[in-house]
Parts: sequence; structure tokens; C-alpha cells
Amino acid sequence: MSVDVDGEISSDGETVESPAPRAKRRRHAPLKVANQLSPKRRKEIEKALKKKSPTPKKWSRDSGQKNHIFARKRIKPGTIRQVEFNLLDVEIGESWPIPVTIVHGTRPGPVVTVLGAIHGNELVGPLALTYLCGPNFLGEDKDIDPSVFTGTLRIVPIVNLPGYRRQSRYITDGRDLNRNFPGRIDSNTTSRVANRIWNTLIEGSDHIVDLHTAAPGRTNMPQIRANLAHPRSNRIARAFGIEAILDTVGPKGSLRRTANEAKIGCITYEGGGSNEADPESVQVAIYGVLNVLRSLRMIPGYPSRPPFRLIASGSTWIRSDQGGLLDVLAPAGSFVEEGEIVATVTDPECPGESHNIHTPSRGLLIGTATHPFVTAGTPIGHLLPVVRGVKTLRKRLDIEGCLIICGSDGEPPWREDDDVEDIAIEGEWSGGSPDAEWGHQSGLDIEEESE
Repeated sequence: MSVDVDGEISSDGETVESPAPRAKRRRHAPLKVANQLSPKRRKEIEKALKKKSPTPKKWSRDSGQKNHIFARKRIKPGTIRQVEFNLLDVEIGESWPIPVTIVHGTRPGPVVTVLGAIHGNELVGPLALTYLCGPNFLGEDKDIDPSVFTGTLRIVPIVNLPGYRRQSRYITDGRDLNRNFPGRIDSNTTSRVANRIWNTLIEGSDHIVDLHTAAPGRTNMPQIRANLAHPRSNRIARAFGIEAILDTVGPKGSLRRTANEAKIGCITYEGGGSNEADPESVQVAIYGVLNVLRSLRMIPGYPSRPPFRLIASGSTWIRSDQGGLLDVLAPAGSFVEEGEIVATVTDPECPGESHNIHTPSRGLLIGTATHPFVTAGTPIGHLLPVVRGVKTLRKRLDIEGCLIICGSDGEPPWREDDDVEDIAIEGEWSGGSPDAEWGHQSGLDIEEESE
């Protein structure tokens, strides 16, 4: 189903379609807040979503679309252009030029920047965005057609080029790029790179989609991380169209947190593991980016929505009480019952002896360990405990008991946002963030956060 991309701009600065194609469709529907969130968090989100911002003048249709300026290059309306952007401004030595594909539409609208490989060894983003820049999605009569496009899309498959070339999470000085935003031009190498990215790619954006995977030693079920009290982030988090949304502000110095502080909508997608090409996570990433563009009325069509969303403000950890070699029996995405055996631990130094690891509660495994070496206390599973909406969730499980992620099995049927059941996962993030408990495991070089 397609819609006229000639939309209007709502009072909160978001494009909406006009006229409404269905009688029951509301033109200015408010953003939804899960009824089952904790009262304190619900009030925080509702208060934030009530704030209105004036429509940006640059989105006005009265003056027509103008050239888009990026890295001193002019991109004309209705065109696609690939521009090289140097991560370092140097006269000698490696400047690390990265390709940026820019789609500048024929009509004014938001600027959306989609990024991959801020961590150089996380390959789902580079794969998804390389496909998105290819002939199957980009060009005349494709999903992203510049002749009918509204606003501007900037696609950056590889941000951390030196880390990507070295198959490393980090920049060459050993620092994490996603802990150094907005950076400084007179500081260390990573901070300088962060500052150039911030000034050129981020500050000119209205919305950012940042594609990640889990860090080494584990894998993640496709999920979105967003500060739901940030209106623009809330909107695109829901628009991405998948089931699990983790409500967090993001680590200090991360792109997402820093962008939100600058009033830029930003979400993080997590799917799969580092140094691997997970086909399902790649497919879901492509699906989600297109959904965001549809939701912002930048391309024709309705955004697809899942039958339910898990809105999580906390989680539970499954740990090993023994040391040895781990065998995970329930992969990421599994729905498990309380007391179910999800992994076993054996020790070659004690042949014939094994120990089972049981789940502390019913829920959905959104992340599991992949590295076999464990010690007592090592987390082996990240669990969203599910109390409500169990019947709804069960309807989306495959024969092995794993959640069928929206977008992994083709386009789902169209539905109103009000038809999506929000299932709240109450609690807190242990250590203050979704990934803090993974920590440094088994001698692996693992950050406390995967994002």
C-alpha cells in the first residue's frame, strides 16, 4: 500500500501524511506510552512527550528544496551522490576517508543519518547499509527513489574505518569511539575523530539510526535501545518496527546519549555478534531503517508494525555457578520458563561431571554468551522477565520456541499503532545499563557495554 508523500508538518516537527487514507486514522495521533510502565517512568515519558517544538523552517515547503551541503560538497535535489569524508584532517599520514552515500530528495524534510561500524568489528551495520546503497533498494522506482524522496538520507556503512580494517572495536589508539562524543579537536586520536564526526555528520541531522552488534563473547537478539522520554527518539524507536525496545539513556560519551542531549533523535539497533555476518540481524536492520523512513514520510508507504512490543526498563541475569566449558541450549531469542535448563557446564579436568544452568524466571532471552569458558558468576544469558502478555508472545514463537522477529519473515500485515500491544518489562538495569553485567570475561577484551 502506498501513500502520497506530500505530507504536512505537525506541531512537534514530524511529517504526517495528508489527507488520511482511512477514516479511523488520526492525523495528529499522540505518541503512545505503555500503560504498564512503572508510574514514575510513565510520568517522565508523558511529561517529555507533551513538550512541543516549532516546525523547523528548513522543512517548509513554501520555499522549495535547496541543495544539501556536506563536507563542502553540494548535492542537488533529486540526486544520489557518494562523498568521501576524512576522519582526520591531516596533510601527511592516513586521513581514513570513509564513503557517505547521500540521497537528497526533491522535497524539504528531515535529515536522517544511518551509521554502521562505530565499533569496527561489528559487521551487521556495514552489511545492511551496503545492501541499502545497492541497486535493489536505491534508485529509480526502488524503495529509496530520489525523485519522490522527502528530506535527506545519509548512509555511512563504516564509521570506524581503522578499527574495521584491523577487525577491532577500537580506534588505533585503543580507545572506544562510542565513549568519546562529542570529542575534542585538540585531544587524543579517538577524540579528534569523534569531534569531526560530530561536527559534520551528527549536528546537521534530525534523526540518527546507529547499527550495532553485541561485543565479543556474546550475541544479541535484534532489539532497539532508546531513551523513551526523548520524543524524537521515542517516535523512531517505535517506528523501527521490531518487538524489543530497551528504555535507557545510553552510556556516557555514547553517540546516542550525546545526540539526545543536543535534541537530536537517536536510537541504537543491536543484533547478532561481532566479527560475524548474522543474516537475520542484517535483514531486520534493513527492514527497520526503511520503516523509519516511511514513518517520517520520507518514502512512500506505511511503516510495518509488530503485533506487540516489549518495553523494558529492566532485566534479569542468568549466571553460571560453576567453572568450565559452556554449552548453551537456548539461543538468543528463546522464550523460556522458570526453572528451564538453558545451558550446561562441563570440565574436561573432571570427566563425566556436568552441571545444569536454570532460568530464574519466565522470560525472553535477548542475549546469550558464545564464548565457552566460564567461571562461577559468569553471566550466560540476558533475560527480559515476562509477566504480562504471555499468550500474545507465544503466538510469535517458532517450533523451537524462539521469537520470530518482525521483518525476519517478510512484511507483516499493516496495523494501526493502537493495535500494537505494549507489554512492559519492569525493573532496573543492573549496573545502570543493559550490558554492564557482561564485564570483562575469560580474558576477552570486552567492554562493560556492547553499545
